[in-house]
Amino acid sequence: MLVVGGGLGGIAAALAAVRTDCRVVLTEESSWLGGQLTSQAVPPDEHPWIAEQGATASYRDLRDRIRGYYVRNYPLTAEAAADSLLNPGRGGVSKLCHEPRVAVAAIDELLAPYRAGGQLVVLTEHLPRSALTDGDHITAVEFADERSGGHLVVTAPYVIDATELGDLLDLAQVEHVIGSESQDQTGELHASETAEPLDQQSFTWCFALDYDPDADLTIDRPETYDYWRDYQPDFWPGPVLGWDDVDPQTLERRHREIFSDPDSYRGAVTGDFWHYRRIFTVRHHQPGRYASDVTLVNWPQIDYMDGPILGVDGETRDRHLEASRQQSLSFLYWMQTEAPRLDGGTGYRGLRPRGDLLGSADDLALRPYIRESRRILAEFTVLEEHVGVQAREKAGLPDGSAIFDDSVGVGSYRIDLHPSSSPTGLGPGRTYIDVSDYPFQIPLGALIPRRVENLLAGNKNIGTTHITNGCYRLHPVEWNIGEAAGALAGYSIRTGRTPRAVRNDPDLLADFQHLLTETLGFQLAWPDDIRTTRR
Repeated sequence: MLVVGGGLGGIAAALAAVRTDCRVVLTEESSWLGGQLTSQAVPPDEHPWIAEQGATASYRDLRDRIRGYYVRNYPLTAEAAADSLLNPGRGGVSKLCHEPRVAVAAIDELLAPYRAGGQLVVLTEHLPRSALTDGDHITAVEFADERSGGHLVVTAPYVIDATELGDLLDLAQVEHVIGSESQDQTGELHASETAEPLDQQSFTWCFALDYDPDADLTIDRPETYDYWRDYQPDFWPGPVLGWDDVDPQTLERRHREIFSDPDSYRGAVTGDFWHYRRIFTVRHHQPGRYASDVTLVNWPQIDYMDGPILGVDGETRDRHLEASRQQSLSFLYWMQTEAPRLDGGTGYRGLRPRGDLLGSADDLALRPYIRESRRILAEFTVLEEHVGVQAREKAGLPDGSAIFDDSVGVGSYRIDLHPSSSPTGLGPGRTYIDVSDYPFQIPLGALIPRRVENLLAGNKNIGTTHITNGCYRLHPVEWNIGEAAGALAGYSIRTGRTPRAVRNDPDLLADFQHLLTETLGFQLAWPDDIRTTRR
């Protein structure tokens, strides 16, 4: 099969396929596999039960390999090396904050046995450019080789779109939706009054920092710094480049600085921005070996709201991508030169961008962090009333998420939508939507397009809405989606039955779910005490 997109969903899809005796071509536009975990540089957002349950066996294997890399290769203290739940960065957002390049190494370990024998072919820096179709089937996908300038055509009986933006849905004219649906379309409590295709979650160009208080490491003033220094959406409490932002749940003003005390950059555990997504801490290592922690900047100040990258022409998309880079660099420059300091001064000139840890030749991550993709019009669409606490209460439904007979996995995350671009595509749109939901299942029908027979969704491009995408878009769920898609494509190849037929035949569905649980180590349902927990 062909897996297009080497993020977490694509890697998991390829693993499931090769582990069930398929041959796979896996392509990725970046030089790094791993998507939001690596090239986008975002530590994993995970639910509180992740160490014990709520993920596939292969995702837990990936987590173990990341921890093991530190134990094998770093000068850890005895206490850190003995910690079975080691959090390499001790960041507050995750129990497994780590350097993106370590995840690249762990992913390479997972794939290495299958690449050695040619069962898995990995093509990085390959962008899908066109797709050939015959009726309800995709017959071939053409790729541009970014390194050589050439092109490559791949044919396969099944194709999984695991790209970050659902690229194949557009190239193969697979029916899909972008932006926000209307309440009339979905009946969702928090949906827009009208459908707004350009109302899309902000994306973010992340970067990493360490700190030397005695150095001046100020970058060149960004070209559009004046614009971003004065930038303030209507719903923001002040300029975006500042320590005041918006609490996603209460929508009230919130103040948080980069450091809460002068030693925050050297291992202290605090509630400041530095600790929030810290990916490396000196505290875990032999004294004196490292001078500074490293933190990952994926903070509200660099959420790009000024326009979307879907539903616009290529020139507009590229302009917004470059503007996002400028916003991130402007925030870095502001922190170095104008940010109020704890001692009453201005600017932390010793902040140093660590693009070297992110695989890039500049100060930023290889790729922007994408929160929202094109979404297939699917056999089944997950709505807010299936998972949302308020929506289910209003509909008179029982506590807990909906139970799906065709479940292919589980996940948990709040319905979390970051500020969006305007419905006109010019400037910021709405503020946060961040509401409670229940731990949920992943329905197989959400991976299957309504019409096309040999394409499956393997990323955040499944049959969710603008609202429910907010809880189905994070690391372990993306992995589970991709792994289920790879397993289903392999099952269809072996049985000669289409994914649609597998879902709609109770015997085939039961057999496929048995494969997931008994061979691949999937969890298809939450215990009721967790399923009814409000997150």
